[in-house]
This record gives sequence, structure tokens and C-alpha cells, in this order.
Amino acid sequence: MRRPASGSWRNVLWAVLGVALVSALAIGATRNGPPTTPAQRAGALDAELRCPSCDDLSVADSSAASAVAIRQLVASDTGAGMTDSAIVSYLQSRYPGIVLRPSTSGLEGLVWFAPITGFAVAVCVIGVVFWRRQHARTSAPPADDDRRLVADALRVAKDRAPL
Repeated sequence: MRRPASGSWRNVLWAVLGVALVSALAIGATRNGPPTTPAQRAGALDAELRCPSCDDLSVADSSAASAVAIRQLVASDTGAGMTDSAIVSYLQSRYPGIVLRPSTSGLEGLVWFAPITGFAVAVCVIGVVFWRRQHARTSAPPADDDRRLVADALRVAKDRAPL
């Protein structure tokens, strides 16, 4: 009698879960589009800039005088039509390290992407190990000597068993 192929259903289930995960990530990544109005751009820039006189606060979250001045500068520059990169470059020249999100190029990029790459490699290695274990072929059938030893051991155990 032939057994049903349970592995094929398992593969279909994994494929469906994979498609659902990719879809969820795509929807989450595109949920909010880029800011379009000058006020939205200013708010987005304020959230990305560090307050020069505060510890670990963005310009948008701080009420310090320097943060208020930077918010006003960003609002006037975005209203005047300056690009985001021009505004950030000007502020970086006056306040080094003002950007909360570090650069993704050079050594800084390596620091950000090395753990992600290491995690992906580790997941792949673990997946290969489990796949090999699942698909490992059984070893050669036992030799005649081994069969004889097991049969003798079973016979001795049966003779010693209480009735």
C-alpha cells in the first residue's frame, strides 16, 4: 500500500507562509510614502536630527532653545524649497554629528550590515544542516555477523526472562 506524500503538503505550507511573510513585509515597507508638503518634510527632518544640547532626543522631541531654533530653520528652508540633503549638509557643517541615523556607507555601513549578513548566513547554514539530516540516507544494511549477534542476544534474554 502506498503512503500519501506528506512532505509535499509541508512544502506547500512553507511556500504559503513565505509568500505571506514577503507580502506583509512589502506592505509594511510601503505603508507611508515620502513626505510631500514642506510641513511634512520639515517634520520628517526634525525627527531625523539630534538636539545639539540634549542627550538622545530628536529636534522634534526636544523643547531646548537650540532645538526650537533648528526646527524654525528647517521649516523656513523647506518652505523656501531647499532640498533635504542641502538642509542636512548645512546643519552638519554647524553641528557635527547632528544626524540621528548614521551613514550606511563605508565603515558605518559595515557596522550596520555585518550583523544582518551574519544572521542570514547562520540561518542558511542551520537550514542546510537540518535539510541534510532530514534527507540523510540510511547506512548500509547490517552485516550477517551483526544480525547473528543480535539474534544470540535476544535468545539469551528470552531464556533468562521469568515465565
